[in-house]
Amino acid sequence: MEDTAAVAGTTDAFPRVGGIMHCEGVPLPELVARWGTPLYVYSQGAIRERYRELDDALAPVPHLIAYSVKANGNLGVLRTLAELGAGCDIVSGGELHRALMAGIPAERIVFSGVGKTVHELAAGLRAGIYAFNVESEGELCALSDLACAMGTRAPVALRVNPDIDTPTPHAYTRTGHAATKFGIAAARARALYNIAARMPGIRLRGIDVHIGSQILDVAPFRDALEYVLDLAHDLRQAEVDLEFLDLGGGLGISYEGGARISAAEWAAEIVPAVAETGLKLVVEPGRFLVGESGVLLTRVLYVKEGGGKRFVITDAGMNDLIRPSHYSGWHAVEPVQAPGRERVRVDVVGPICETGDFLALDREMELPKPGELLAIMTVGAYGFSMSSQYNQRPRPAEVMVSGDEATLVRRRETVDDLVAAEMDL
Repeated sequence: MEDTAAVAGTTDAFPRVGGIMHCEGVPLPELVARWGTPLYVYSQGAIRERYRELDDALAPVPHLIAYSVKANGNLGVLRTLAELGAGCDIVSGGELHRALMAGIPAERIVFSGVGKTVHELAAGLRAGIYAFNVESEGELCALSDLACAMGTRAPVALRVNPDIDTPTPHAYTRTGHAATKFGIAAARARALYNIAARMPGIRLRGIDVHIGSQILDVAPFRDALEYVLDLAHDLRQAEVDLEFLDLGGGLGISYEGGARISAAEWAAEIVPAVAETGLKLVVEPGRFLVGESGVLLTRVLYVKEGGGKRFVITDAGMNDLIRPSHYSGWHAVEPVQAPGRERVRVDVVGPICETGDFLALDREMELPKPGELLAIMTVGAYGFSMSSQYNQRPRPAEVMVSGDEATLVRRRETVDDLVAAEMDL
């Protein structure tokens, strides 16, 4: 009988069949045989399932799920979400270009970020995006001047900073407290809305708030919602009409096999209060939609001991997946074909010339042999999107799996790609 039991760190999208890890219906070793390692593999079914979970939970109110492109901007991922009706949350002109190229309608795009250039603002205006989430008074003035010069009006929401210090796994992912660069200070928000309502070239459309990433508790979202609901009430009293309320993203996922917030649990705390306002709800999930859909496949190069430690050296490094080094991110590491060996403590490290180049530290796992394959789990978000060519290493290929079909959605870079943009003096 075939063993289809999942192991710690896997999801239903990555079952074991006969001891071999699959992505949906495709054995992972077959993908490596075709496209090599390191290799990012995404389950299209997992992305669809998670989107529908959130869409169903938000069904009681008019809503827009604006996927955060920075989590994973692969065109295959974006096209999958576009077909489901998703919009996009973008933070650069490059992401705008990518979203439009993938078939996301401009009227489903919101543009966030603290440092939008004039060229990026102009591109958003020309495209006709749904809204700019403005993060400073200077940006608001620049957008007003630009819109007037272009003979149009810019749809705007102000991103307010409610000064909520959300407990997230890392300080870098807390964006809702007063000391961050993000948003407009709570004390200034009401006055700036009144100013914006009288500015030429500006069409006030909504309120935006985003308090952090990888949040596993509903309470901070509830606190942020209470703040923006109070602000929306005051603005209505001042006859400032609004169309939507944008609660940002931040819903967390399970990296270590524990519980996560379900979309239904989150929506139960949020949707009824939004419904009472009559406002459209915009949300900007990234990791929640794609994080658990991806694995990074890597081949073991060498195993060595030194200083009382055992090192498993792989062909994937911090240039391929920087979350463990940059965010102290924890990812399950599983043998693609479990040999049933004893479990020992190892450091799983890469080939980069940096002490900080590691995928897992002091991890108990079955000791692999050189040539065997490992799967780094839960890398669908902030995996490839944060990869680099450090040490002049071409970035990995990306593959999308749907059922029994596997499609290459980004070819592996070559050494020629590393120098393609440089000038030969």
